[in-house]
Amino acid sequence: MNKGRIKISGPVHYNEGRFPPGNLDWLRLVPLIGPANAAVARYDGMLAAIPNAHVLLSPLTTQEAVLSSRIEGTQATMGEVLEYEARGAMGEPTSSVEVDIWEILNYRKAMWTATEMLKELPLCQRIILESHKILLNSVRGHGKSPGRYRKISNWIGPKGCSIEEAKFVPIAAEKLPEAMSRWEKYIHEDAPDRLIQLALLHAEFEALHPFLDGNGRLGRMLIPLFLYQAGLIKQPMFYISAYLESHRGEYYERLLAVSRDDDWSGWCAFFLNVVKVQAEENLTKTRSILELYNRMKTRFADLTHSRYAIHALD
Repeated sequence: MNKGRIKISGPVHYNEGRFPPGNLDWLRLVPLIGPANAAVARYDGMLAAIPNAHVLLSPLTTQEAVLSSRIEGTQATMGEVLEYEARGAMGEPTSSVEVDIWEILNYRKAMWTATEMLKELPLCQRIILESHKILLNSVRGHGKSPGRYRKISNWIGPKGCSIEEAKFVPIAAEKLPEAMSRWEKYIHEDAPDRLIQLALLHAEFEALHPFLDGNGRLGRMLIPLFLYQAGLIKQPMFYISAYLESHRGEYYERLLAVSRDDDWSGWCAFFLNVVKVQAEENLTKTRSILELYNRMKTRFADLTHSRYAIHALD
């Protein structure tokens, strides 16, 4: 009598030698590429109309930092971050809430630093390493080699799980430098479409998992930096984490399927939809901010009767 056997499946391992892929299903992707690029272009048109975008869109930058960090488990809210900043708090974080807030503020600082570095350098490993150092400053990952690639194996799964219980095992540490060089080289190669290129870069970065901590946040930070360098947006301000946070399960499953099933096309289709949806949402929010700003310019001038009214408004 055959009582059957319980099949125990192990973790998915990084699929070596498959980046960049040569087997994309372009018939599936081409209908998605146009709408995604068009949505980004419409958002960029509004972005170009924003005076002093760094000031006006700073709430969206903070919100992106909040949501990207929340995907990784932080609990701090937008309101708590704003209250913390309003208090002018100084010194190291002293509570779990403050540690969460610092992670969010570090994300924002790392983004600003990377943007400044892009004025002198192309998007490269040097920018990645410097951003990572800032990201982990004085927070939970500060003891996990900030600004340096990992020298040991790591894996992704439930907290405290063994490698046998993991969901995913990234590339071996000794193979990481060569893989990151290959990844960096692909940033600057010609590609049939920049959004597809970005989708592949993001998936590969997450699969390599080059750091002991902070990989997810840094990988999402790369999205606006690449869009900016590629000339798709005039400022490195593209907020993508809202959709990914609300579709976290599908996001992780699509990334996992790349290594497990070699399903790059499925990931690219998902990513193109994310970009389209978020570009449209970013456009709506940016337009609303600009309309509010224009209304308040008149009101501030009437209330203050001062030549510094616009400075006060900013």
